[in-house]
Amino acid sequence: MAEIIAILNQKGGCGKTTTAVNLAAALAIYGKKVLVVDMDPQGNATTGFGIEKNEVTRTIYSVLTGESTLQDAVLDTEILGLDVIPSNIALSGAEIELSKEVGYHTILDLAMEGVSEGYDYIFIDVPPSLGILTINCLVAADSVIIPIQAEFYALEGMADLLEAIQLVETRLKSPSPIKGILLTLYDSRTRLGRDVYNNVKEYFGATEYIFKTTIPRNVTLAEAPSHGKPCIIYDDESSGSHAYLNLAKEIISRDGSEGNK
Repeated sequence: MAEIIAILNQKGGCGKTTTAVNLAAALAIYGKKVLVVDMDPQGNATTGFGIEKNEVTRTIYSVLTGESTLQDAVLDTEILGLDVIPSNIALSGAEIELSKEVGYHTILDLAMEGVSEGYDYIFIDVPPSLGILTINCLVAADSVIIPIQAEFYALEGMADLLEAIQLVETRLKSPSPIKGILLTLYDSRTRLGRDVYNNVKEYFGATEYIFKTTIPRNVTLAEAPSHGKPCIIYDDESSGSHAYLNLAKEIISRDGSEGNK
């Protein structure tokens, strides 16, 4: 049965979608069966896999509103073992619609029942907000990965984010423990990069929360989405590709299973 992992940060530009797309691709390359659920109305994870988001008729929005099942919305990607449930701007209106439903916070969780048996990992690309869509993602998730950009304001808003995770756990009885903190756009050669890393360690109070792998500032990671490909497919020799392959290995190692390549 799959581990459902929400990739979450309410700050934009922290590498959330980049991580969802490229970590999923890396795990699939290592022989894992992976599904990416695009829960962001911007649909960037969808376009990151080369899917024309404005042309798909079955999306996560149609799943949440009961117009289709989750299974019916699944699309293949060019990577064997990697599927995606697309999103587009229609999802932006879902918060108002869902708020009228009884048990609105469990709609995604209920929709995913039975699907997880066919995958090793399911990644949810969570929107950069703390609204109803994000609550649905947290209720559905087994754990959370938090990408943090190595910049001066990296930890700004982190207290609100952690409080939201805690509220979902206590009030909705749905714990989503932190699987890992991922430093992105990181350069250990700069004083800023080292300072942010130290600040993150101090803030969370335990290094086991922080992935050993860091994601570098890499132009190929920025270019790949415009070609509709994960970085690993666009340029498998780039430092960004190597970083996400290393992150996939680290997760596989933590989970006690072996990857096959």
